[in-house]
Amino acid sequence: MQVLCLAAFTLWTAVAAPAAGPIYLLLFVMGAVRAFGSPAMSAVLPNIVSRDDFPRAVASASSAFQICTIAGPAIGGLLYAIGGRLVFAAGAGLYLFAMTQAWRLPASGRPDIPTDRSMLAGIRYVRSNRLLLALLSLDLFAVLLGGVTALLPIYAADIFAVGPIGLGCLRCAPGAGAAIVGLMLARRPIDRGAGKSMLYCVAGFGVATVVFAVSTKFWLSLGALIAAGAFDMVSMVIRHTLVQIATPDTMRGRISAINWVFIGASAELGQFESGATAALFGAMPAALLGGLGTLAVVALWVMIFPELRKKDRSLAAAAQ
Repeated sequence: MQVLCLAAFTLWTAVAAPAAGPIYLLLFVMGAVRAFGSPAMSAVLPNIVSRDDFPRAVASASSAFQICTIAGPAIGGLLYAIGGRLVFAAGAGLYLFAMTQAWRLPASGRPDIPTDRSMLAGIRYVRSNRLLLALLSLDLFAVLLGGVTALLPIYAADIFAVGPIGLGCLRCAPGAGAAIVGLMLARRPIDRGAGKSMLYCVAGFGVATVVFAVSTKFWLSLGALIAAGAFDMVSMVIRHTLVQIATPDTMRGRISAINWVFIGASAELGQFESGATAALFGAMPAALLGGLGTLAVVALWVMIFPELRKKDRSLAAAAQ
């Protein structure tokens, strides 16, 4: 469906002047398809790699996603400079290539059918599993409060006065830090104390956000954003691995869907929260409150969910 939508964009822009209505319709369809596809891709990963290699696979996939997040807009801009329709055509071709590779994946067999097949089965399972509830909710609230993406244009223009190039560097910094650490984790997974490492890294994300908030030096803030992305990558790899391990095969697709809803909600609502807080108090206080809020969330989750600290094994051992 993604291929068809992008092909429609390519053909439509070639023969007619774009109108707003069809554009929104195609974007809506693409978003709806992605809502089904992303959980499925997350759920299938444990079935195509061994449990021993699963932490490395998560780190590799996460790092590849961050690299593409940085390189994709740059390549898209170059293609747009050549011709706007070329962007849509290239996207359709890449999706088509990915689809042909997905067909080559080995079949995992017919899964067991869960007893509870209702729409709320996944939510009920998360509520009954304290570890899953702790992992998913920690990501939701920590990123919701600690994200500063919406504030970067204000910092680039009013605080650092670095212009569009500086804004681009700030915007790419978290992804660069995440991609580098992801490649390191793909080579050498977490050796011990997975739960404590995750909590420390979420706290590190909050500290990096605080440093970014109070800094008036461009390079210091750039380094803080790189550190924030690195900390977030470690916690994300641990969290995603533990979520998949703690979920039975019959519920993995539903739990992955809930996880993606939480990820999307934390990112989008976090940007709204940052913008609203900045409108009330200013950009610097908004970023500072976000970082302190993330630290407060970690402290609360340590007290409410002590089982997080008890995940003392390495990711490779936990996967077995």
